[in-house]
Amino acid sequence: MSESIPKFKVPPGTTLPRPVRFVVAGLILRTTGPETEVLICQRKPDQPMSLKWEFPGGKIEPGETPENALLRELNEELGITATLGKSVARVRHKYRNGGVIDLEFFTVLEFAGEIENRIFNDVRWATLSTLPQYDFLAADLGLIQDLSEGKII
Repeated sequence: MSESIPKFKVPPGTTLPRPVRFVVAGLILRTTGPETEVLICQRKPDQPMSLKWEFPGGKIEPGETPENALLRELNEELGITATLGKSVARVRHKYRNGGVIDLEFFTVLEFAGEIENRIFNDVRWATLSTLPQYDFLAADLGLIQDLSEGKII
């Protein structure tokens, strides 16, 4: 004899917390001249948080390690095969809309292939000191400050 389990009903007007999205991003660096540059990418106008700047990367899919997810994303977004360095920062950020992301940043030691803009509005090299001049995603702002002040890398 089996008992039926009563179903839980959410009262009208109640919002349930959103699950945390796990995301990775790569810091692709190069030194040309006196300053180090990093590759930054701008979202397209039709995307959420349109025209904001970010570092290449994306969501970790079920069964992926953060490193494998970043290698996949860099290939999908930029057409490169990368060798990753260490994790340099990890941020948990709650957006105003209630969404929460857990974002881990890795350095990219080297890559093979030509960088190809496959999904962004713009892709460019920016010196670390000029990063605060760009309109970055809110989750990236702490890292942007640290990079521009030479605290990381």
